[in-house]
Amino acid sequence: MKKNLKDIEKQLTRLSCFAVAFSGGVDSSFLLAVAKKVNPEKLLAITVSSQFVPEREIDFAKKIARSIGVEHICLDMDILEKKDVVLNTKERCYFCKKQIFSLIKKAAESSGIKTLVHGVNLDDLSDFRPGLKASEELGVLSPLADAGFTKSDIRRLSKQLGLENWDKPSQSCLATRIPYNEKIKAGTLVMVDRAEAFLQNLGFDQVRVRCHGKTARIEFEPDLVETINKDIRQKISTAFVKFGFEHTSIDIDGYKTGKMNN
Repeated sequence: MKKNLKDIEKQLTRLSCFAVAFSGGVDSSFLLAVAKKVNPEKLLAITVSSQFVPEREIDFAKKIARSIGVEHICLDMDILEKKDVVLNTKERCYFCKKQIFSLIKKAAESSGIKTLVHGVNLDDLSDFRPGLKASEELGVLSPLADAGFTKSDIRRLSKQLGLENWDKPSQSCLATRIPYNEKIKAGTLVMVDRAEAFLQNLGFDQVRVRCHGKTARIEFEPDLVETINKDIRQKISTAFVKFGFEHTSIDIDGYKTGKMNN
């Protein structure tokens, strides 16, 4: 059964004032747009900037918040100061989200807002996401998941609302490019960020650069893998050497979310 705007509006009208943990992705943008539509007494979008998030994504979040017309604040966090995060165990996402949501919650409360929501959807609940435990512990609400919204529902209704990022490819933090139990370093994150930005500039929107030491393993969309010709491969190889990689490979199975969780 397809969901409609009324389903989520009912969820949000019960809240008189609240803050949205806002990344600028399709889920949190949709949640923020509907929140604006129901006109709560007070609404605040809060974004956290760290070494795990490309600066271009922060800039995009600011742009979307302006287009929706809500108050938006951006908080800086040195996530690499958090030892439990840097060690990069399978619980990294839990420790990271605990820090992020705690910071957002504190900022919201300083603005007189006690309720915090985020854009997790029904599909997310079936994935390996330790960060959801952190959000639950801190009392962060998940109105989209609670109302039964899937990613496809959100994209369809975001298009209906005229949100420019309704078809924006899903993003994840740069830490997900590094194998578990390999310590996360600032230099590695920079390498991955530069590599992915290069590929996106070539026109590959949904792409991941998985980092295995000095080897880059690129995940393109599965139906694009066979279209990567010799000329494109050479451009990529030359650029990646400049970014600090010694070897570059292409994953023949293509992109699949959560591949590094195995």
